[in-house]
Amino acid sequence: MMKGIREKVDVCVIGAGHAGCEAALACARMGLETVIFTVSVDSIALMPCNPNIGGSSKGHLVRELDALGGEMGKNIDKTFIQSKMLNVSKGPAVHSLRAQADKADYSREMRKVLENQEHLVIKQAEVVELLTEPLSHSDKVYEKKIIGVKTYTGAVYEASAVILCTGTYLRARCLCGESITYTGPNGLQAANFLTDSLKSLGVELCRFKTGTPARMDGRSIDYSKMEEQFGDERIVPFSFSTDPNDVQINQVSCWLTYTNQNTHEIIRSNLDRSPIYAGIIEGTGPRYCPSIEDKVVRFADKERHQVFIEPEGLYTNEMYVGGMSSSLPEDVQLAMYRTVPGLEHCRIVKNAYAIEYDCILPNQLYPTLEFKKVLGLFSAGQFNGSSGYEEAAAQGLIAGINASLFIQGKEPIVLDRSQAYIGVLIDDLVTKENLEPYRMMTSRAEYRLLLRQDNADLRLRKIGYEVGLISKEQYAIVCDKEKMIEQEILRLQNKKVGANKEIQEFLESKKSSGLKTAASLAELISRPELSYEAIAEIDMDRPKLSDAIIEQININLKYDGYIKRQKKQVEQFKKLEAKKINSDIDYNAIKNLRLEARQKLQKFKPVSVGQASRISGVSPADISVLLVYLEHLHYNSERKTL
Repeated sequence: MMKGIREKVDVCVIGAGHAGCEAALACARMGLETVIFTVSVDSIALMPCNPNIGGSSKGHLVRELDALGGEMGKNIDKTFIQSKMLNVSKGPAVHSLRAQADKADYSREMRKVLENQEHLVIKQAEVVELLTEPLSHSDKVYEKKIIGVKTYTGAVYEASAVILCTGTYLRARCLCGESITYTGPNGLQAANFLTDSLKSLGVELCRFKTGTPARMDGRSIDYSKMEEQFGDERIVPFSFSTDPNDVQINQVSCWLTYTNQNTHEIIRSNLDRSPIYAGIIEGTGPRYCPSIEDKVVRFADKERHQVFIEPEGLYTNEMYVGGMSSSLPEDVQLAMYRTVPGLEHCRIVKNAYAIEYDCILPNQLYPTLEFKKVLGLFSAGQFNGSSGYEEAAAQGLIAGINASLFIQGKEPIVLDRSQAYIGVLIDDLVTKENLEPYRMMTSRAEYRLLLRQDNADLRLRKIGYEVGLISKEQYAIVCDKEKMIEQEILRLQNKKVGANKEIQEFLESKKSSGLKTAASLAELISRPELSYEAIAEIDMDRPKLSDAIIEQININLKYDGYIKRQKKQVEQFKKLEAKKINSDIDYNAIKNLRLEARQKLQKFKPVSVGQASRISGVSPADISVLLVYLEHLHYNSERKTL
C-alpha cells in the first residue's frame, strides 16, 4: 500500500491572504485545478491591521483589480460600513475611494466565494518544501522548474505552477516590548519551515517588519472629546459590476483625536524599552506607515499626531486606533493611549505589536512575477516586499493570471507604467532596490492623469476579457460606455451656442464670463466654473446618460490639454518599452558600459530598454551604449539570416 497522500493539480497557491485569494480565484476561473493552502481557514482574507480597503492610490489598485476580474472590490461592496471618496478638493487624478470594512464579515464573505468557486480546493496545511527538478543545460534562463509542494504532514501535491503568497507568516515573530511570541499576525501559527526550502533554491531573503495599533473596548472611549467623521452622502461602489443603488446604506461613524506632548513624553521616556530602538528588531519597517515611536523621534517638532478611532465591525465593540501602531511594552502602551483625549479611561482588548517576517528581494522576479531562476514559480503580496492589502491583492491577481497563461502555453500579461497603477507597483518592485516595505502612492505614477480610478474599466476591462476573467456581457457594457462617451463628446464639440442675450444671461447667472463669438458646448464645459450638469438648461436635446458617463465627459473636456500632453509622453515611453532585451544577454561583454551599470543590469536582467533605464545606477549614457549594442546584435542577426 502506498503511504502518504499524493495528488496532482495544476496550481498550488501558498497562503490565503489578500494576494492568495486573488491568485487562486484567477487560476480557478481560468479553468485550472487549483489548491490554496493556509495555516488556518480562519485566516482567509484576514485583516490583521487596519479594517479598511482603499485609500489614496490604493483605491486605484482596487478599481483596476476589479476591472481585470478580481474579487476585492466586489467583496468590500458587500461588507463595508462606511465609505468616503478622498481628495475630492483636488483634481480627479488623485481622487481615491476608501471604505471601512466589517472585518469579520469581509473575511467570511471572501471565504464563501472561495469555497463555492469551481476548480478550487481549500486546504488547511503548512507547506514546508517546494519540489523542483533541474532543467537541461541548454536552457540559459532558468536553473530549475517547479513540480509541486510538500506539506508538514508529508502530503505531496504535484503542480505545474506554484504561487507564493505567504504574507507576513514566514518565520514570523510578534514583539510587544520585552515580550516576543513566535507567531504570525493575530496570534495565528507562523510558517517556520518553507524558508529553508527557498534558500536551497538560491532565493535571496530579507527581514521586514510592520506593526499594528491596539484595539480598544469601545465602551471605554469618550467620543464627546473627539471629532466625528462621517461617510459620503452618496456612496460610490468599488466594483464596476455593483449597482450604485445597492450600496446606499446607513453608515457608522469614525472619530478623530490627537496625541499631545504628554503622549510624546511617555514615548520618549520609554524608547529604551521599544524593541525597535533597543535593537531587538532586525527587520526594516515601512517608511510611510511608521509606528508612533518613529513619528515622535523623526518628527520631533510636531506637537501632535492624528489618531483615528475606527470600528472593527457592526457586531463587536472593538475599535481600531489608527495612527498609533507600536511595539512598546503593554504598561507603556496603556499609559500612552490614556493621554489621548477621549481615551483617558480606555481598556485595551488587544495590545499593539510589531511583526517581523521573511520576504524576498523582488528583483529576483520578472515583471510577470515569476522567479528568474525557477520556471513556474511565482510570487505575490507582502512576501515580495510590499505593504498593504491592496498592493498584495493586485500582485496576487497578476501572478494568478500569469501562472495560468504559463500552464496554457500563452503569452503572459505585463501591465506597463502607462497602463495601470498595478503596472507601476510591479515595475517598481522588480526594477528598483526596495530596502523597506513598498507602499503605493499617487506620486509614484508618472501618468496619473491617465490612470485615474474612475476610468479603470475603460483602460483594463478588455485585458480581463481576453484572459477569461470578464464575461462577454461585462465587456459589452464597457464597450457601450466608451462609445457613448465618444459620441456625446463629439456632439458637444459640434453644437455651438451664439453670443445672444439668453446665453449671456445664463453665463452671468453661473458667474462665468460672457461670449464675444459663438462657442461650442464642449468649450463651455471646459471652464472651471461650469460642467456638463451645469449647462443642462441651454442643451435641451441631450441624451439621458449615467453618472459614470457624465463624469468621464467632464474630465475629458476639462483636462483635454493635459491629457493630450501626457499621451505624447506615453508615446515616447512606449518606444523604449518596445525595445526588448533577451534574458540571456551578457552585460559584461558590453565594453563601454560603466562597471556599476554592468553589475546592476546583470543583477536585474531587465526585459526592455525602458525597464533598464529605470534601474538605479544605470545612467542615460549607459542606455545609449546599450541601444548601440542591441542595434549591433540585431544587424548581425539579420546578416546571418540573409
